[in-house]
Amino acid sequence: MKKIMLVFGTRPEAIKMCPLVNELKARRGVETLVCVTGQHREMLRQVLDAFGVEPDYDLEVMSPGQTLFDLTGRVLEGMRRVLETAQPDVVLVHGDTTTTFASALACFYLGVPVGHVEAGLRTYNVKAPYPEEFNRQAVSSIAEYNFAPTALARDNLLREGKLPQSIYVTGNTAIDALGTTVVSDFDHPELRWAQGSRLVILTAHRRENWGEPLHHIFRAVRRVVEEFPDVKVLYPIHLNPLVRQAAEEELSGCERVRLIEPLDVMAFHNFLARSYMILTDSGGIQEEAPSLGKPVLVLRDVTERPEGVKAGTLRVIGTREEVIYAEFKALLTDEERYNQMSRAQNPYGDGLASQRIADILTKGRTSL
Repeated sequence: MKKIMLVFGTRPEAIKMCPLVNELKARRGVETLVCVTGQHREMLRQVLDAFGVEPDYDLEVMSPGQTLFDLTGRVLEGMRRVLETAQPDVVLVHGDTTTTFASALACFYLGVPVGHVEAGLRTYNVKAPYPEEFNRQAVSSIAEYNFAPTALARDNLLREGKLPQSIYVTGNTAIDALGTTVVSDFDHPELRWAQGSRLVILTAHRRENWGEPLHHIFRAVRRVVEEFPDVKVLYPIHLNPLVRQAAEEELSGCERVRLIEPLDVMAFHNFLARSYMILTDSGGIQEEAPSLGKPVLVLRDVTERPEGVKAGTLRVIGTREEVIYAEFKALLTDEERYNQMSRAQNPYGDGLASQRIADILTKGRTSL
């Protein structure tokens, strides 16, 4: 029996890996193990509960004020113990987090094959996003299975000299997750608060945006909301205290902006589905929104998801206050621009990525 271990530690990773966990658990001849690092603690538990996934191992690495040094060291040492105990045949990691990098490195040291889910995304600027761009490039040098979500991601890997037979285009498992979480009869008090308004979902938390960029984002949002009485903004705020402090300083007292605690995955996906548009510095939302027909303004200088930009559903606008203000306002006033973005075709798959990855691992099938 083949033993496959999936390792993840953050909320976004869990959203994209839990559909694959459940797909593998449904397969005969596979022992599926789940190891969580706890890089996000409260937010991770919400996702696990939503998908009915119970970890076999939990490293519990989260600690107040931890640095990248602390986190990398704890994950690396913790994964050594888990790998030596469980002895999996292959370990699957996701994307670009510190959990992903350190877990893949532990596998490399112990000679355990690595499968990289969402492989091949690139900005080719190791400082943007930081440290994610380094993490995903490093994991690509280790992985024996590269599960690329798009043809463009595959092409990045081929240009870097990765073996063609190690690369599989599968689509993105984020789209798989939406098929489970978005429902027609969802209700929530915050959605009732926004009823009759154009609801904008805001997420902002990335490390490279800490400090002045966050203040620019929040000031621009406040200016637009104060100009448009039919717009309300919901901001599920990240747990990081630096993010919370900046948001409180810039957005407090604005009645049509609500700062709310992080949502479980089902609530968050249904909020996205009922929104008018999205402002985000997140990566996963750039993939989810096209499936829901929602325009996205990306609050970053570069994106490793250019497929969405090319398709027309994403617009990368950076973090300068005046640019954010102008682009946000334009989507509220220019109906043609809004319609073009909301009707753009989703480039990230058909919701069958987990099935394809499971087939490759269990039956040796190639991607479609």
